[in-house]
Amino acid sequence: MSSFKKSSFFNKAPKFWERRGPTSLILWPLSWLYGLINRGLDLINDLDLRKRNTQAVPIIIVGNIRVGGTGKTPIVIALAERLARMGWKPGIISRGYGATAARSPIPVDSASDPAHVGDEPVLIAKRTQDQFPIWVHPKRTQSIRSLLKRDPSVNVIISDDGLQHRDLVRWPAREGGRDIELVVRDQRGEGNGFLLPAGPLREPATRERDATLMTGMNTSASHSDEYFLGRRAFTLAGQLGTPYQLINPSNTQSLSAIADAYLPNKITAVAAIGNPQRFFDDLLKQGIAGKSIGLADHSTFTPEFFAKINAQCILITEKDAVKCALMNDERIWVVPMSLEIPNALADWLQSILQRPDPNQYTL
Repeated sequence: MSSFKKSSFFNKAPKFWERRGPTSLILWPLSWLYGLINRGLDLINDLDLRKRNTQAVPIIIVGNIRVGGTGKTPIVIALAERLARMGWKPGIISRGYGATAARSPIPVDSASDPAHVGDEPVLIAKRTQDQFPIWVHPKRTQSIRSLLKRDPSVNVIISDDGLQHRDLVRWPAREGGRDIELVVRDQRGEGNGFLLPAGPLREPATRERDATLMTGMNTSASHSDEYFLGRRAFTLAGQLGTPYQLINPSNTQSLSAIADAYLPNKITAVAAIGNPQRFFDDLLKQGIAGKSIGLADHSTFTPEFFAKINAQCILITEKDAVKCALMNDERIWVVPMSLEIPNALADWLQSILQRPDPNQYTL
């Protein structure tokens, strides 16, 4: 079985981010300065000179310390759906990467324009069939206020990214509060372990967190990787679903049927996500071999882009599909991906969220 071939314009993180070498060592002084600035900002933030207030409901922050996507959005969807089944009423906030600048928070539904609110919030709305209120704005505290004003029944907020958003005051669970910080880690790990620009990290790997969520990992959290020593971690297994035709979502065919119907050189997979190779590898595990085109996260598409692809079948992710609503190309098939929240993670979340509000403690 042949494997996917990388396109000549495959866009990914610099290779020197993955292992230490001359280039990363030359850039290390800049990384040291970047870390020093961040530590200074964290210190100012900890002093809380502006006397900021915590939020009225608990917050679950799903983020990453590595630049680029690590699979946060499917986790946000899975968390919201699982919490709803557990009796909670989740709301979702997002920065809306690539969204048109707005002075005030914007509500999102499945009909929203990705160019105005970002592709990930629209994907969440479509996948959950507008079951949850979703608001977008760079300042997450403003999104929370707007969301709770519109939907006061919401009793837990899920933030798609936001670990580095200092204006969002938390009472982390590890300190006895109700808020939860989850760091998502994929098979790439922390690369060479350096901060930007010498490495891929926004923050040191030693960053405090309530738990690590591992995606795309072939091993369990019990292995001897020093990263996990003394840390709570959960492995989330993703699964590709049944592809559907972009121009006719009711028309579906299995991955095995696609593999049987087309020669490998007539199939092209396209992904503009944080880690395109993971999508290609998942397809290969399902017997789908062919060519691949990996683009930078959040890239946009045009009909001309797809017209230049010499293939009988083009496979794309759901995240990319929300930006292709106006495409009229019968060759494009959308491959959904879903995650299941382990029972152990759900039970742990329940135990944290049920804690009383720390602001209501009296001496």
